[in-house]
Order: sequence, then C-alpha cells, then structure tokens
Amino acid sequence: MRIGTQLNYAGNFIDMAEEAVQFERAGLDIIFVPEAYSFDAVSQLGYLAAKTERVELASGILQIYTRTPTLTAMTAAGLDYVSRGRFTLGLGASGPQVIEGFHGVRYDAPIARTREIIDICRQVWRRERVVHEGRHYRIPLPPEEGTGLGKPLKLINQPVRERIPILLAALGPKNVALTAELAEGWQPIFFYPEKAADVWGPALAEGKTKRAAELGELDTIASMPLAIGEDVEHLLEPYRHMIALYVGGMGAKGKNFYNDLACRYGFEAEAKEIQDLYLQGKKMEAAAAVPAELLRAISLVGPEGHVRERVAAYAEAGVTTLLVQPLGNTADERVELIRQVRELTA
Repeated sequence: MRIGTQLNYAGNFIDMAEEAVQFERAGLDIIFVPEAYSFDAVSQLGYLAAKTERVELASGILQIYTRTPTLTAMTAAGLDYVSRGRFTLGLGASGPQVIEGFHGVRYDAPIARTREIIDICRQVWRRERVVHEGRHYRIPLPPEEGTGLGKPLKLINQPVRERIPILLAALGPKNVALTAELAEGWQPIFFYPEKAADVWGPALAEGKTKRAAELGELDTIASMPLAIGEDVEHLLEPYRHMIALYVGGMGAKGKNFYNDLACRYGFEAEAKEIQDLYLQGKKMEAAAAVPAELLRAISLVGPEGHVRERVAAYAEAGVTTLLVQPLGNTADERVELIRQVRELTA
C-alpha cells in the first residue's frame, strides 16, 4: 500500500513544501497538489519537483475545462521532465460552481470530454502528429471553423515517458466505469470501505471488461484524515464541517454529486437534512447532522489498533494508495504520523 498526502490549497505553500520534504524522508510515496480556485497547481508542482528527490508528484486535480487537451498534455510532459519521471496527471471535472462561476466556461459533457482528452494526451506523449475528430475537440481545427492554416503538429521535445500515468477523480457510475477502462488510477472521495463494492463495484467491473492490459491494475486512491492515539476523535470536528460543505453546499438540490454519494451509502434522510440546513445558511446545524458512522468510516482516527483495523478494511476494499491528511498541531507531529502509518502498512 502506498502512502500519500494532499497539500492544502489555501495554505502557505512554501511552508508546506518544506514539510513535504520531511514527509518524503519519513517514507511518503506520493504528494498531490490540488487546484481549486487558489494558486495554480502547476507552478507548485514544479517547485516541489525541485525540492524533492524520490517522492512521486500528482495533480489532484487539473480541471478538464480550464486548459486545452494539448496544453494539458504539454504541462504533464513538462512536469514529468522536471521531476525525472515522477509525475502523475490527475484530471477531474470539478463542478459548475467553479467552472462556470470562477472560470466562466460552460460545464458540459464531462465524461465525453474526459475520454477525448485522454486520447489526445497519449497522442502527444507518443510524439505523434495530433489528429483528433471528436464531438468536443477537433485537432487541427477544420478550415470552416478557423483560418484553414492549421496543420497536425507533434510535440517538439522528447517526453521522459510516452505513457504518463493518468488518474481520474470520479464519483458517478458512468465516470467510474470510464476510469476503470482508461486510467491508471482512480480517486474517489469519502471512500467507505464496507460499502464501496455496493456503490462502485458494478461500474468498476463494467469498465475493467474494456481495460487494456498495458494499463495494469487500477490504482485506487482513497483520501482520509489521520490521527493515531487514545484521545484524538475531537480532531475530526473540522472534517465534519467539510463533509457538510460538500454534501450540503456543493450544488443545488438534485445537482450535488456528493449528496448523491451519501444517499448511495444509505444516508438518504441525513443527506437531505444536511442539505436543507446548509442551503438555509445553518452551517453549524448541518455539520452537527453529519452521521458519526460516516465520519468514522471514512477516516483513520483513533487508537493504533483501530487504525490498523481500518487500514486492513481499506486494503480489503481494494484501496492501493492511502491519501492521508495528518491531523497534527505541529510539523513534527504530522511527520511522525506519516512515519507511523507507513509502519502500519509496511
């Protein structure tokens, strides 16, 4: 099992990069840099590539609407080059709140666009002259839509690898099936090990029937908070508020992917209550309504024996990378948590 962590997109990145170096020395395997609507992920990943030596780096995630497919491929090839082959391209659709609200780009056809982007990226990395006739992307642009001067081009530089790993952040059945078919890695959110097979099993099985052998086994990357000790459950309170934000506030009624997931886990009544409260502006009450069962199931927080059992549950559910958020008060405490969980999975 690999151990990873995701940096906080709202924090002091330079300080976090120094901490990431200590995580690497403690045995961390991979670092994810998110991109929401804070600083971009690419400049920070380049900075981390120069500061680290061994740990893998991943975008977590680059939004599919905010860059052209070929720019995404060029960026991934550049990050793979400066990190000497340590980069993984994490892609995802984000949501209409960010894509339309911040970027001013229409949010549409996420699954079809993702499929086309993957095809284009892999053409670029193989240094083929890029030719793509899709519903959403056409390369080169047809004469009737442009000047008529465009011609197929290939990447000038030789990439470090012609197949940079791609992981997709996916929740819905169709998107999960696409991930299992085409990507090297899958990053779900709020992964509940005991219920994952019921929620995602059919979609994963469907996608894997079409999966190319050269992709290897699907790397399943589950994220969760981490705290090990006898009196640490109170550290989950901020996470309770985050779940309320996602389940209650990330979208309108009927258009919230995270609320749908809570319902698929069997928390229909609780998900409705959280959303009703959150959309009424009652954020504290919404957080209080988050079920304790859900909160504990999707975290690694508790005594060492309990954490060991939860790690085993994640492994049994097919998780291959634990993306932990160490809940220490100081950098030293967080580094120690990385060391401890590394030992638990050794």
